[in-house]
Amino acid sequence: MISSPWTPAAGWRTCSRIVGPCMLVLGTLSVAASILLLFPGGASKYLVEGRISKHAKAVPGVWGGGIIVLLAATHITAVGWRCAGCSDCGTRRNAFISAVLSKLALLGAAACFIFSGVGLTNGPLCFYNASEHGHRHGTVWGYPFLDAENYLYDRRTWSTCLEPEGIVAWNVVFFSLLLLISAAEMVLASFQILNGCLGCLCGFCDGKKSPP
Repeated sequence: MISSPWTPAAGWRTCSRIVGPCMLVLGTLSVAASILLLFPGGASKYLVEGRISKHAKAVPGVWGGGIIVLLAATHITAVGWRCAGCSDCGTRRNAFISAVLSKLALLGAAACFIFSGVGLTNGPLCFYNASEHGHRHGTVWGYPFLDAENYLYDRRTWSTCLEPEGIVAWNVVFFSLLLLISAAEMVLASFQILNGCLGCLCGFCDGKKSPP
């Protein structure tokens, strides 16, 4: 028996089997990184006391780079593998749904990227000596790096935060991770949008009966 030739529809399904699992992994990592931002140093008391930065409390990696991306990734993965051996499995319909969900995933990842970028730029909420920054309030909870331009590159300034311990490094690591994850998600979602459009145009062209 001669195997059926490669077609655009088959190519769409093959790409979906690759992109879907990658997005599942990235979405899961995004949720984990965003949740860890709520527990600096693994401590929960700062979350209970409400002393977590507003961008961390927004958990962009959960709803933006996480849930929305995971919904799209689950559909993409399921369709890609379910149709692996099918000759006719509703390619156009599945490709259209895939493209729509990928657009939502792109928006969610973009939102996560923006929130994470702002959170990284503003720095963490911490307990610091405000008098060293020209204020008269002594030690307070606030954002000491809000107006600092180079705190990310000058690690000597990180000791400004007295509590939580190591909060600056914690903030930088996980917000940077969210930036990388959401950037990768945007690339994959954009690719899947194009892939879905290809599937819509070329759907049902795979598995046509060959002439005798």
